[in-house]
Amino acid sequence: MKNTADLLNEQLGKKGQNVAFTTAAQTEDFYAVHFVTESVISAITIANGTGESALQTTIPAGTVIFANITAITMTSGVAIGYHN
Repeated sequence: MKNTADLLNEQLGKKGQNVAFTTAAQTEDFYAVHFVTESVISAITIANGTGESALQTTIPAGTVIFANITAITMTSGVAIGYHN
């Protein structure tokens, strides 16, 4: 169980290195991905998740997906991944 300080640091992007990316495949552990611009997800893997294929679509700018994302590839757009 995480304590309040750890959760706040994650929300503020201070929990380790965060990654801004475009179309290069990402295979890192993210607890959230923020889509800065309209983006198209071509592949996504969520640990212990089901139905990820529904997210292989166009995502509006400003959308944040909160999940244990272990891999993501986009065909267009810009996103910021927040590490676990």
